[in-house]
Amino acid sequence: MPSPYLDHPMLEKHVSEGESQSGVSYALASMQGWRAQMEDAHTCMPRLRGDLTEWGYFAVFDGHAGTTVAQYCSRNLLDHILSTGGVKASEDPEQVKEGIREGFLDIDRHMHKLARQDNWDRSGTTAAAVMISPRHIYFINCGDSRTLLCHSGQVVFYTEDHKPFNPREKERIQNAGGSVTLQRVNGSLAVSRALGDFDFKEVEWRPQTEQLVSPEPEVYELERTPEDEFLILACDGVWDAIGNEELCAFVRSRLQVCDDMREICTQVIDLCLYKGSLDNISIILVCFPGAPKVSQEALKQEAALEQHIDMKVEGESKDEDPDLLYVIKFLAAEEMPGLPPGGDTLHSINNNNNNNNNNNNNNNNNNNKNKINKNNNNNNNNNMPN
Repeated sequence: MPSPYLDHPMLEKHVSEGESQSGVSYALASMQGWRAQMEDAHTCMPRLRGDLTEWGYFAVFDGHAGTTVAQYCSRNLLDHILSTGGVKASEDPEQVKEGIREGFLDIDRHMHKLARQDNWDRSGTTAAAVMISPRHIYFINCGDSRTLLCHSGQVVFYTEDHKPFNPREKERIQNAGGSVTLQRVNGSLAVSRALGDFDFKEVEWRPQTEQLVSPEPEVYELERTPEDEFLILACDGVWDAIGNEELCAFVRSRLQVCDDMREICTQVIDLCLYKGSLDNISIILVCFPGAPKVSQEALKQEAALEQHIDMKVEGESKDEDPDLLYVIKFLAAEEMPGLPPGGDTLHSINNNNNNNNNNNNNNNNNNNKNKINKNNNNNNNNNMPN
């Protein structure tokens, strides 16, 4: 059986950005990383059609066991949601939430038929999405991708991962005749809710939401406020490497020194890669008008940090082209005032030395790869990719 991992990570990134008429801006970055195949997909629509031009929709899909379901959902899930008629400009929040739920169930039924007719692969996907109206943010989650909201510098909301060992999820799995082994559905699937994964949805007399794996999303709405700063939607290739508060603080600090949201997203990907993420990595950053702006004070602190690193590197390096790993080990033991929250010495060195070649990056990640594989064997597969 071929390995799900590559000998060297694929470092090329896909990036995009855009903005709505109401001042909501977004950026996206994704990278294949160590995985043998890029199975993530995404949708970014800052402005919907018809009478919903003040609404936006953003989604990350983390595919597993193939790409078909994730790609199909990235192209078609929104249409299935809108076709229910629950999402209207007049906005009844309960109708919107029910329309989103019915849209998920509808596309899953539709894909199940297509999978049988057209011999699809046996793939599935998570879905982490938001719908943004003039008054509300609707958080949509199915699986273990995650969305968080940063408000006044703090994480005030994040979606809950759907894992088989969660008591409510485990009860449904057992009622459907399954088991949770090695914290996976029947010892196989690491998520308890997903679109696709039709091998786990073959009991025809059971409702969709009572199968071993459910396609039903959890949907929450929050009222928008001027203090809302930004949303982060990301696959578990991000969350396995960095926590909610840590990532919120890191992104917030970067917004104060960089006005290119695409660059901030790529910095998050680099940070997760260097922290040991072995999965595909995708992130969408959605900024509201209240998001932090570039400040002169933060720029001065950033410049001082870069100068400090330069001096340390020059003082320690004997060669014109110093070994990156040696420099990192040396600097990791040094006091480094001004490091960005959630970042580390390695991330700051990478930002400050863009001319380092990919071979150095690969050598560093080979060490991380071996370390993470050993850790996975010791923690009941908590961090195994889907």
